[in-house]
Amino acid sequence: MKNDLIPSSPLTVNWAITNICNFACSHCYSRSDTTEELSIDTVGVVLDKLAKAKVFSVNFGGGEPLLRKDLLEIARRSADLGFAVSMNSNGFLIDRDIARKLKVAGFSKVGISIDSPKPGVHDKFRGIKGSHEKALSALAYLKEAGIETSISSVICKINIDDVDGLVEMALSSGVTNINFHNFKCSGLGLANKDILDLTPEEWRDFYIRAIELKKSVKNLRISLEDPIISQLVEKSNDTLVKGSVCGKLSLNIKSNGDITPCGFIPMVIGNLRTDDLADVWKNSTVLEMMRGKTAKGKCISCDHYSDCLGGCTARTLALTGDMNNPDPHCWRHDS
Repeated sequence: MKNDLIPSSPLTVNWAITNICNFACSHCYSRSDTTEELSIDTVGVVLDKLAKAKVFSVNFGGGEPLLRKDLLEIARRSADLGFAVSMNSNGFLIDRDIARKLKVAGFSKVGISIDSPKPGVHDKFRGIKGSHEKALSALAYLKEAGIETSISSVICKINIDDVDGLVEMALSSGVTNINFHNFKCSGLGLANKDILDLTPEEWRDFYIRAIELKKSVKNLRISLEDPIISQLVEKSNDTLVKGSVCGKLSLNIKSNGDITPCGFIPMVIGNLRTDDLADVWKNSTVLEMMRGKTAKGKCISCDHYSDCLGGCTARTLALTGDMNNPDPHCWRHDS
């Protein structure tokens, strides 16, 4: 990865605006994070820094962002500064009134986490009874309010045999997009890896099926974020960057202002209370390493390395301790 391919600022900032949550998800990456939150005044300072750096979009997450009492005020200021404003939510707190308020506050997109078309399976995974029903209701209220909606599904043992059901659920819910997220091994995701994660061969079979659905299903975008799928598709020159987008197109902000390459890489490279975003983006040694990875192991002889760049940096770092190693999810064997 050559640095001249990296934009002059992150296109998207994912901001864990709070770590407080009303759920108890089996794979949560942020349960061990600090609950410290920036004051509304400091949030304003950070937003001004993002605007100065010409960030395009701000996506709020957590935790559950709706548990931050001043979220609507923060969103309104973000929209007024010209950001495209979005949010990831579990949907439990979104009723008709909240959906309308989110629209007024400037939210253009809201993603709702639903991990199974089966209510009992989803509720168990998320740790809250009735959460599936609430999530589907949230999608309906958001659509009614004129907000673009999507579904986020973490692919793992609980839903690997019901991918078609997830797509059918998305179609019946009227969302524009379903995001199939590869399982990360951070926080509880690492603690529960042996229970929830798939084998490399299962990942291969899942992506083969998901690519088929992506080609055949109409009126629904199916998003696949994992670089290792480059082994299954034709080479493309229309992507902005190769490999993981974290640290190349996006950055993560923690609730206390710490900057990390992504929410699943716990390496602090600055803090927006004190640091300039453009300086961090340009000069961070961690980001430089992520943008200039060196092939190791089976990646050295792989024909797809120029597109994959070793797969998911966060997962590789968590499981091997070296971001240059091959992604443990990769099903390719040494040749």
